[in-house]
Amino acid sequence: MLDAFARRLIDPPLDRAGRALARAGWTANTVTLLGLALGLLAALTIALGAPLLALLPLLASRIADGLDGAVARATKGTDFGGYLDITSDFLIYGAVPFGFVVLDPHANGLAGAFLLVSFYFNGASFLGYAILAQKHGLETRAQGVKSLYYSNGLLEGTETIVFFVLLCLFPAMFPILAGIFAVLCFVTATLRLHGASVLFTSKGPPT
Repeated sequence: MLDAFARRLIDPPLDRAGRALARAGWTANTVTLLGLALGLLAALTIALGAPLLALLPLLASRIADGLDGAVARATKGTDFGGYLDITSDFLIYGAVPFGFVVLDPHANGLAGAFLLVSFYFNGASFLGYAILAQKHGLETRAQGVKSLYYSNGLLEGTETIVFFVLLCLFPAMFPILAGIFAVLCFVTATLRLHGASVLFTSKGPPT
């Protein structure tokens, strides 16, 4: 819901940094893998009992997630780069809640499982929508230049980052925060399914 607004603020400085990294010889895939490593480090740090400290690699990971696209725009982006980016994002989105489950299985296990189910549903609705959108020739740049169609929703990348930050700041509230976020994920995916049923049923097959 907030990605389009956030993009207008962060894209100009990210693009400048991306051009500088490209001139220094960095590739978009390298930045993506660095972001993945930092995200997994954040999840490990949480699991080891230091969620507040995990904020550092977590936020650095999300900065890298923005920079890889900027580097790609400054060089020559590839379809594989976009695939690697979204796959890495989904792995981090699953690893961080898992870190909280490992941190306290008794308190966080049920809420963590519910949250991961909602992520699974939301992620499937997102990727399925992207496949149909490309099949029907739809394009959008509301969330910036992407290698696949990014359908909007109540919860997007910006909201997920804020959610993870809140979890790290208030780890004892994981069950409540995870439950609320999971319900909103279910709502987001359901609304996306409804939108797809209207758009892709009425349009019919591509010619």
